[in-house]
Amino acid sequence: MATAKTRDKIIDALLDLVAERDWDDVTLADIADAAGVTLQQLRETYDGRGDILGDFSRRTDRAVLSNLDPDMAFESRRERLFDVLFSRFEALGTHKHAVSGLAHSARRDPLLAAELNRHLVTSMAWMMTAAGISSGGPGGLVRAQGLAFLWSRVMRTWLTDDDPGLARTMSALDRELRKGERAVMRLDRLARFLPRPPGGRRHTAPRSAPAPEEAAPSEGSQASGAA
Repeated sequence: MATAKTRDKIIDALLDLVAERDWDDVTLADIADAAGVTLQQLRETYDGRGDILGDFSRRTDRAVLSNLDPDMAFESRRERLFDVLFSRFEALGTHKHAVSGLAHSARRDPLLAAELNRHLVTSMAWMMTAAGISSGGPGGLVRAQGLAFLWSRVMRTWLTDDDPGLARTMSALDRELRKGERAVMRLDRLARFLPRPPGGRRHTAPRSAPAPEEAAPSEGSQASGAA
């Protein structure tokens, strides 16, 4: 089994390559060469480029989850979610060019867009959990997909935000989370007029979770944000 150091070398090699060229022009042989490993070592570690992207996403998750602010436990779920997502942008700061390259390629490659969306939804479920928002069951999956859309919209601002303090990114993230919160409140009020399900209990959307309707991107049906 490959060591963590080897996996990091492979992930970083892929990121360096996609920062310089289109996704279609990045081969497994290129990645192995850039990482200083053999093709056999690369094959024993990953199934392919998408698998490496998934490990990049998991590595980013670990960076965020290992640095959660304990003082945020007393804040609202929206504030906690803001803190977690902003920390994720900060963690990705050294790989902004790679993320930009992936996002650019995904706009022309539906398969890559689907791959990125799959990894992103998984990561957003972890981010919700860190913020105290349920990510379990079908409802959790819908919320995670909605949050992935929201993340992708804010990411467009982040990619052009050159301020070291990421002021524009902070503003865009706060704005999108508030819009999502208002959408959930509207759905909650609407649910009061729906028939009660068997058993007498009415199911309502949890507050503070971003709504997919409000978080949907203007292009396409999947989020294309990387990591």
